[in-house]
Amino acid sequence: MPNGPITPVILSGGSGTRLWPMSRRDYPKQFLPLAGDNTMLQETALRVGAPKRFAPVLVVCNEEHRFMVAEQLRRREQTPQGILLEPVGRNTAPALTAAALWLLERDPDATMLVLPSDHVVQDVQAFREAAYIAAEAAQSGMLVTFGITPRAPETGFGYIAAGETIEGADGTRRVDDFVEKPDLATAQGFVAGGNHFWNSGMFVFRADTLVSEIDRLTPDTSTACRAALAGGSADLDFFRMDAGAFGTAPATSIDYAVMEKTDRAAVVPVDMGWSDVGSWRALWEIGAKDNAGNVVVGNVVQVGSRDCYLRSDGTLVAAIGLEDFVVVASTDAVLVAPKDEVQQVRDIVEQLGQSGRSEAVTFPEVYRPWGWHKTLNKGPGFHVKRISLHPGGRVSLRRHRHADQHWTVVDGTAEVTLEDTTHTLEPGESISVPAGAVHALATAENRALTLIEVQAGPNAGKDEFERLENV
Repeated sequence: MPNGPITPVILSGGSGTRLWPMSRRDYPKQFLPLAGDNTMLQETALRVGAPKRFAPVLVVCNEEHRFMVAEQLRRREQTPQGILLEPVGRNTAPALTAAALWLLERDPDATMLVLPSDHVVQDVQAFREAAYIAAEAAQSGMLVTFGITPRAPETGFGYIAAGETIEGADGTRRVDDFVEKPDLATAQGFVAGGNHFWNSGMFVFRADTLVSEIDRLTPDTSTACRAALAGGSADLDFFRMDAGAFGTAPATSIDYAVMEKTDRAAVVPVDMGWSDVGSWRALWEIGAKDNAGNVVVGNVVQVGSRDCYLRSDGTLVAAIGLEDFVVVASTDAVLVAPKDEVQQVRDIVEQLGQSGRSEAVTFPEVYRPWGWHKTLNKGPGFHVKRISLHPGGRVSLRRHRHADQHWTVVDGTAEVTLEDTTHTLEPGESISVPAGAVHALATAENRALTLIEVQAGPNAGKDEFERLENV
């Protein structure tokens, strides 16, 4: 085993288009509770959160998602050892190179367990045992991936051809080949032969081994990441990498940049109830079904439907006589599609983007360092939001140029600064903040605060605040 605990490195990127309307570019699927009560990011962190053999997680995420990552981990009492911010998406090879270099500055013997933030693992114990086996092999300089025992001849996955068993590393085999998305006949042969496994996108390797192979196989990546870390800086709980330097890294996956070229590739075959949740059909496949084969989630009633995925996170969905359909209702959009056609949701998102529709990219809930806010309703001249502050949270001193604001406290105690006067508001009490007035908002005690905000004016809902301080 490694000299110290294994460091889980969670990759939290992706655009989220395949699971629209729940997942958006600014709110991708890892931040949603799609397969349980926890979000997928939270489940990934909790999977490695308890055993002493794992160190606190290191997260690599899109800069725009930093507050969502921090808040979702906080809600599950998971304290990361770091959150590295990608100023621009460059795929997994630069992300993991930066993570490895960051870890080596703190621990020259660091062993990395690489985990996508948006995968489902139903058998956590099998996952952990595979991680321990892979970590043992990594100490001898192997770059180890997890090979998933295939349940069917899927043509949408990459496959790993496993070779001979590695001496002294029980449960680990050399990789003979990587095969990208085969046709159906080839996939059927892979499954029948029993020697090919789905490529999971999860890895274990020593940080120094990875950096050595990156230096050898893609030195431009190594140079860019070293410069990005050297020119970066700490920002609150995050480390912000230098945008110019990181942007020069080749945009390549770790599979293409390293795993398919190295002679150190190894695989641990494992059956752990894995899914990359790549479509609504995939969620139907792993979901709990009723006697008619339906997966029903949220505010849904149905009569006479079969083999459907029916979900609502708000508005009541009523389904009658549907068969092999997907119906998904978010707070601001509804998707209806035959189950076998759900991959075409990307075409819908592309059309929405081309027409400038906000539903393609944004979501009503937005995270900030102090908490979050969610749009409840909006229209010409008004915008209604629910605002929630963490215990001790404070919204910095500011003024809105063109909209009046009216706040009503729902829960907790608010401390409102309006011009030169401080007001304390209890649940049920309200205050009006005229356009142009200098104001701030904070919790008045060590508990959360919830209030309803109504903006009124021609530019209501537009972020036209003038910030007078930074908190």
